[in-house]
Amino acid sequence: MGLQACLLGLFALILSGKCSYSPEPDQRRTLPPGWVSLGRADPEEELSLTFALRQQNLERLSELVQAVSDPNSPQYVGGLHRFPPTSSLRQRPEPQVTGTVGLHLGVTPSVIRKRYNLTSQDVGSGTSNNSQACAQFLEQYFHDSDLAQFMRLFGGNFAHQASVTRVVGQQGRGRAGIEASLDVQYLMSAGANISTWVYSSPGRHEGQEPFLQWLMLLSNESALPHVHTVSYGDEEDSLSSAYIQRVNTELMKAAARGLTLLFASGDSGAGCWSVSGRHQFRPTFPASSPYVTTVGGTSFQEPFLITNEIVDYISGGGFSNVFPRPSYQEEAVAKFLSSSPHLPPSSYFNASGRAYPDVAALSDGYWVVSNRVPIPWVSGTSASTPVFGGLLSLINEHRILSGRPPLGFLNPRLYQQHGAGLFDVTHGCHASCLDEEVEGQGFCSGPGWDPVTGWGTPNFPALLKTLLNP
Repeated sequence: MGLQACLLGLFALILSGKCSYSPEPDQRRTLPPGWVSLGRADPEEELSLTFALRQQNLERLSELVQAVSDPNSPQYVGGLHRFPPTSSLRQRPEPQVTGTVGLHLGVTPSVIRKRYNLTSQDVGSGTSNNSQACAQFLEQYFHDSDLAQFMRLFGGNFAHQASVTRVVGQQGRGRAGIEASLDVQYLMSAGANISTWVYSSPGRHEGQEPFLQWLMLLSNESALPHVHTVSYGDEEDSLSSAYIQRVNTELMKAAARGLTLLFASGDSGAGCWSVSGRHQFRPTFPASSPYVTTVGGTSFQEPFLITNEIVDYISGGGFSNVFPRPSYQEEAVAKFLSSSPHLPPSSYFNASGRAYPDVAALSDGYWVVSNRVPIPWVSGTSASTPVFGGLLSLINEHRILSGRPPLGFLNPRLYQQHGAGLFDVTHGCHASCLDEEVEGQGFCSGPGWDPVTGWGTPNFPALLKTLLNP
């Protein structure tokens, strides 16, 4: 009898009242720390159960991810893709670099395109086998009417799509959420004129985002968007070890399939919590997973001028307490730790952990339309993440149209190329613990990679040139 049949038979017995299990007192499991028993569930209450089988051969899967994602590997293809037909190929015009000085009254698609040197021709063709997606959680929903109004207000100087191609999951009908509105509007304006999906996963796991539920949706589909952006995350210590590891396994599978997954680095700087009476920085997950590309945040050096960027003090970053440092970032992180003049005391962070973010983009002062109202000064790495994701989708457009596979898991290539195609952000520090030892200062940016802005922010023509080949 198959597993599904066994489970259905067991459920039938339980529901009929012919099967029950009452453990002896010494067999009853104690509640996890912080949990409180509220008694038995109401007989009419619906329960959502997830049965997760123990995963095997994870070391071999990790080796596969490295082999298909490393440009120096003979097995490099960017992931286990389905390649587009050759007949769909055509050459895109070479983008021209524009100036980056001008006034603005808040970040809009035009500001993004000016700062990162995109032209009106840097949009999707509408004919390629290219797509992108974002995920929404915690009962945050976008509205098509908000997206259409946003594009009417801010999308007049570039070709774009004014509606989402597909929603996977449950799309609520209540008021729109600013988070969901921000994600959709800036993914679709940065990755302009590219087919966009939205994955909607309501409900909670351990009181927080049901990341595993979303990843199961991805695993159960054979044809998926190439780039996925997620603007949500939780402190590593707030989730069970078993859950973090299982989610990370699914992220590893996605990387092996050639998906580019981008996660926001968080909006609490290095974070802070107390462990045994001592302050430590508090990393976030899934930003700390070795199998995602994590996006930090920046601000303009001059608040109302489109000029150079500095650290946005809220930009999440640091070192994982769960995942060891992956080999692809060994050189960059070691260089930072040995050369940074402003390192916090070693007791505040795990220097051997996976370090993040990997890249960054503007995260301060965005315009968003939510519930048909234009809202200014929306900030956070929730903004920088869909922007960076949209630009990667444009690069995928060029790759697909020239007969190459999509980028896939980006990090091994990103670190091998030492930030080529990115504006290095070298000024500013992010926030951390308000105590006498670090006085609210976490890590500081500097030349090259750092755990505040990663390798830096996109210079689209240069980044396209860097990532177009092989």
